[in-house]
Amino acid sequence: MKTLIVDDEPIARRVLREGLEALPEVVVVGEAENGKEALKRIAEFKPDLVFLDLQMPVMSGFEVARELRGGPSPVIVIVTAFDQYAIQAFEAGAIDYLLKPVSDARLRKAVERAKRLQGNRLEIDNEVTSIASLTQTAEPTKGRKFVGRGAEEYVFLDEDEILAFQAERELVWIVTTRQRLLATQSLRVIDDRLKDSQFLRVHRNAIVNINHVRSMTVASSSRWVLTLSNSLQLVVSKRQAHKIRRILHQ
Repeated sequence: MKTLIVDDEPIARRVLREGLEALPEVVVVGEAENGKEALKRIAEFKPDLVFLDLQMPVMSGFEVARELRGGPSPVIVIVTAFDQYAIQAFEAGAIDYLLKPVSDARLRKAVERAKRLQGNRLEIDNEVTSIASLTQTAEPTKGRKFVGRGAEEYVFLDEDEILAFQAERELVWIVTTRQRLLATQSLRVIDDRLKDSQFLRVHRNAIVNINHVRSMTVASSSRWVLTLSNSLQLVVSKRQAHKIRRILHQ
């Protein structure tokens, strides 16, 4: 697969090139350091695959991806240090989203997916559409999807699968029955999305799905401890204690 690397950081391009050149099915045909140059290189080299950074001078990766949609174009894989743009990347037409630093296994998986889709624009469009559509909502309070990041992939979750959101300093965890995944949004943004839903903010660091609350214990005159269906226990802050009435009346 003829491959183009697009990144404004020379070190990032070199690291990615070294990883790609270790794969026998890949031939790196060129590099570009911004979006405008990337479009020129794509027209010149006609690559099968483009590894595209998002935040670049002159023209962003999003602008490049959108410019290429609607006609014959290479398969696009986003490579970035920022995890909050996954949904927009899929909507722009990317078939994968890699976070720096990219592991060899994850890079290989992205190339294998690109190879499978190579030359089949209909299949690419169908796959991208199916991924992006996971985040679309028919109604404002139903069918919302949340994106969690695991060790090697992004996981799309229904609201009902989520037991709680927990913040630990700058990290926000999505708690499910089986695992914890890193959220791609802040707790404040998540709380705003969950207005008028089955979720309650019970602490400045926690939002719970009240459908997964299995027991409530009085810890003090103004504090409660909630036990969720996976046995996780969360303390309700004094400030949020009044919300317990909502749980009691479910």
